[in-house]
Amino acid sequence: MKLLILKEKATNETRVAATPETVKEYVNLGIAVEVEKKTGEKSGFNDDDYKKAGAKISADIEKSIETADILLKLQPPTQVQISKMKDGAALIGLLASNLTPSQIKKYADAKVSTFAMEFIPRITRAQNMDVLSSQSNLAGYKAVIDAVSEFNRVIPMMVTAAGTIRPAKTLILGAGVAGLQAIATAKRLGAIVSAFDVRTAAKEQVESLGATFIQVEEDKSEDGETATGYAKEMSAEYKKKQSALIHETLKEQDIVICTALIPGKKAPVLIPEKFVKDMKQGSIIVDLAVASGGNCPLSEQDKVIERSGVKIVGYSNTAGRVANDASKLYAKNLFNFISLMIEKDAKKLKIDLEDEIIASCLLTHDGAVVHNSLKEEAKK
Repeated sequence: MKLLILKEKATNETRVAATPETVKEYVNLGIAVEVEKKTGEKSGFNDDDYKKAGAKISADIEKSIETADILLKLQPPTQVQISKMKDGAALIGLLASNLTPSQIKKYADAKVSTFAMEFIPRITRAQNMDVLSSQSNLAGYKAVIDAVSEFNRVIPMMVTAAGTIRPAKTLILGAGVAGLQAIATAKRLGAIVSAFDVRTAAKEQVESLGATFIQVEEDKSEDGETATGYAKEMSAEYKKKQSALIHETLKEQDIVICTALIPGKKAPVLIPEKFVKDMKQGSIIVDLAVASGGNCPLSEQDKVIERSGVKIVGYSNTAGRVANDASKLYAKNLFNFISLMIEKDAKKLKIDLEDEIIASCLLTHDGAVVHNSLKEEAKK
């Protein structure tokens, strides 16, 4: 069985789907590993590192694609790459980012078994495969560091002979994995931190990290959490109250980290232009939701802009800005997932359609769209 690690084509993608460490683990399972040339360069892993781990550097990438049983990526593959994949090959990566009906059909027509790692369920057994959590955790950390690098003041309180410098006030919008790491990082740097989330269950987590939880006046009929633990879209009345609360809170903040996302939908707008105009001069917004439309509609992908005296940071791949560690975590997530499907004695890939984890992220198989939420969409 042959596993191939493909180089990323997207200009802003710096991560890699396997590291020398996980290559060694695949080899120990009896899997032959090939790596496209210079695949790990942007993450700090060179071809020699992979060769020492037991991988072969591909001399002919098209032939390697044609003969690979498992192909690993981050971003979705190109159409040319899909067309070269053999029937029954398994493609694993962050594939849900371009799940249009036409793209789903391309995967099915190629008779490739495709797995979208974004769809790994939030259950105990799948924690070590949870790509969204591993990458969001790093994004939350890096978002604070990016904010601090753009801020024209220091973060902690400093008492000096010349006077006292007050600590920066930081607001985190969204207390999921990224938000909680942003809270912890900002607190470690000495900021006064507050956080907002539609999920009342987040209150205890926020306060355990030493931050103040800001919430809309409690309405027991409004539960902001889905069964899978993600935030859901709220009612119009709730959104009105939420908007007023955020508007008033923003006026006092120095740094705002936006992390609010709704799975499968456009990111909620939390900081419209009129709110930005009321923020303090020199304050910073870091919008981690920019790739999904942005929590601040003024944010621009992969740019740092200034509007009304406020800097807005909009990196679309924040985890990729700490590419070495992000690659290590992502690669380990993939290894744990693939290990679930390896028949160790036969050294074959076995796709168990009854397994909850596999069924949750399997998009296409045997030439058909098999994911329940995508079957109707694919017919369009």
